Amino acid sequence: MSGFGRAACIALQGLAGISVQIEVHAASGLPAVFIVGLPDQAVRQAQHRTWSAIARMGIAAPSGRVVINLTPASLPKAGTHFDLAIAIAVLRATGVVPPDDGETALIGELGLDGRLRPVTGTLPLARAAAEEGRTRIVVPTGSVGEASLVEGIRVLGAPSLAHAAALLGAELDPEPVDAVPAPAAVPRMHADLDLADVVGNRDAVQALEIAAAGAHHLMMVGPPGAGKTMLAMRLPGILPALDTDAALQVASLRSLAGEPPPSTLDVLPPFEHPHHSATAVSLIGGGSGAIRPGAAARATHGVLFLDEAPEFPRAVLDMLRQPLESGTITIHRAIGVATFPARFQLLLAANPCPCGLFGSGECTCAPQQRRRYFGRLSGPLLDRVDLQVRVDRVAPGADGARRTTAEASARVAAARERAAQRLAGTGWTAMGHVPGPWLRRNLPLDRALLEPLERAVERGALTMRGMDRAIRVAWTAADLDGVAGPTRTHIGRALSLRKGIPA
Repeated sequence: MSGFGRAACIALQGLAGISVQIEVHAASGLPAVFIVGLPDQAVRQAQHRTWSAIARMGIAAPSGRVVINLTPASLPKAGTHFDLAIAIAVLRATGVVPPDDGETALIGELGLDGRLRPVTGTLPLARAAAEEGRTRIVVPTGSVGEASLVEGIRVLGAPSLAHAAALLGAELDPEPVDAVPAPAAVPRMHADLDLADVVGNRDAVQALEIAAAGAHHLMMVGPPGAGKTMLAMRLPGILPALDTDAALQVASLRSLAGEPPPSTLDVLPPFEHPHHSATAVSLIGGGSGAIRPGAAARATHGVLFLDEAPEFPRAVLDMLRQPLESGTITIHRAIGVATFPARFQLLLAANPCPCGLFGSGECTCAPQQRRRYFGRLSGPLLDRVDLQVRVDRVAPGADGARRTTAEASARVAAARERAAQRLAGTGWTAMGHVPGPWLRRNLPLDRALLEPLERAVERGALTMRGMDRAIRVAWTAADLDGVAGPTRTHIGRALSLRKGIPA
């Protein structure tokens, strides 16, 4: 006796999805199960979960020779989300479930009791299924909310393999079972923070506003307790809200990284805050099995905040140079290549010296120690940071910030709208994204305005790339002031914010 069954699933390479056909051929002969098509260890172990789950349905699994083929065979397959598709293909090979309709994708991990468990990356898998032209997707009941965030595809939830088989036309009357719930979403700690809580440091608040208005990278240097982290955590609140596509991309990256899924789309820009002991893999992404996004990718459309930046390994920090320029991260591994978006705002914070008191107290560090401390931040990395500002401790009774988060957000939104009109048709939405050659060619400034920047280049205080970045900051400052273009005041402000940290 022989039979053939087929089912559809999705494989991910980064956020890109590739349709995978599961083919099962069951034939008579000595008992043996072969899974082919470059499966990883988790996919190979699906045999045991599948056979146990089928037995729990009261159905005899194939007892002869079974070949399970995952096509395309040249594509590596990783993860437990193939379990449900493999099980349904086996049930189709035995005649329990009707043949594949060509419209349904199947995603889910099987427990030995036959229940379906939510899997990492359900949202990007569902998005990929919709983009592949599938009209419906069957997922574990606990993943229905996450998968339903994707428009254009019908989501069916099943608590067990038996319920999934019944949804696909099997003549079964499965008993009710308790669905495995998805992990609860963790509240975002920076969602309700207000800029009005910041006391003093008006220059730093202004720099934060310029950074938000132009998507510029920012570095803050100051002693411990000056409020650098407090300022950083309020940046997402004054950034423009995410549109639907950006929010879906952010949620997909978080889902792929294994974070609890959201029940609704979160339009607040993400805020990633890795510890200074973070490895290259945790910051950039990778892994020995499936390639997962790191903190830089998860910060897409939001903020990557590196506190105590000089404490990070220099080699790890320098890995950010490429995504800062291109807005993407491409990771090459033996199992394949994955590309993730990485269009984030880099926000660095640092003490002025190892003891933290240089410029604001009795510093005990020798000049050589200070140079060595900041030498961990390479020149090419700092050259990509548009704004550099000093943050000092404030005295008791100092004035609060001039604006609340709502007021600053409104100014930022108006400045972004002016920039978007200027950049219409280019694909860029903020001045911080504009490359230097395009800026010089399409938005030329009067030579007299550029004279202070050219003198700084001649002295070696700025590179040519630094000059381009200062011009972009000047355009952003002009947008915040509601004027048509930069003036000498805006150029001077950009230059002071570019080199605003005393040596």
